[in-house]
Amino acid sequence: MKTSLLAGLLAAAASLVAAAPMPMPTPPGIPAASTAKTQLAALTVKAYVDDGNYDRDLFPTWNTISGTCNTRETVLKRDGTNVVVNSACASTSGSWFSPYDGATWTAASDVDIDHMVPLKNAWVSGANAWTTSKRQSFANDLSGPQLWAVTDNVNQAKGDKSPDAWKPPLSSFYCTYARSWVQVKSTWALTVTSAEKTALTSMLNTC
Repeated sequence: MKTSLLAGLLAAAASLVAAAPMPMPTPPGIPAASTAKTQLAALTVKAYVDDGNYDRDLFPTWNTISGTCNTRETVLKRDGTNVVVNSACASTSGSWFSPYDGATWTAASDVDIDHMVPLKNAWVSGANAWTTSKRQSFANDLSGPQLWAVTDNVNQAKGDKSPDAWKPPLSSFYCTYARSWVQVKSTWALTVTSAEKTALTSMLNTC
């Protein structure tokens, strides 16, 4: 009887482990919702003006971070589970949970590294006045919640859109997304549009 009960408990525990979701990636520096609201209130509100001079090459990526590993490969290792890399630091196996849409991938080729604040959005928000060196630092920033490993076509759907034009498919991620977006804009002293601020406020109110 005891043996049967123990077997049942072990089976139940194994079932729970199997059903447990993968841990959500947590880039550093995501502020509390109250902090993000304070940061958002302090950001300069400015209309979106596209000067037509944006070029992806003005934000050089990816930097070499350590050994043969560049920024993309570093984020894949940081945000993945059981990631194995070869001598060139390319991921040969592992799994990645995309917090934007809840999908899990086992091939690094299905994963993009998303810039939380897209590079063109940064350009029109103040980065057009930066040096190329500063833009490179922004595009490779591992010190805050700017870089996320996500499903490639979700990243492509986002493009250079701000939260008033695009939100993650998972509404349960709105809170983290808005906190991260505001943190990046605050850290880099970038502006927001009125519509962007309204959308971020709404998303922060889901926290």
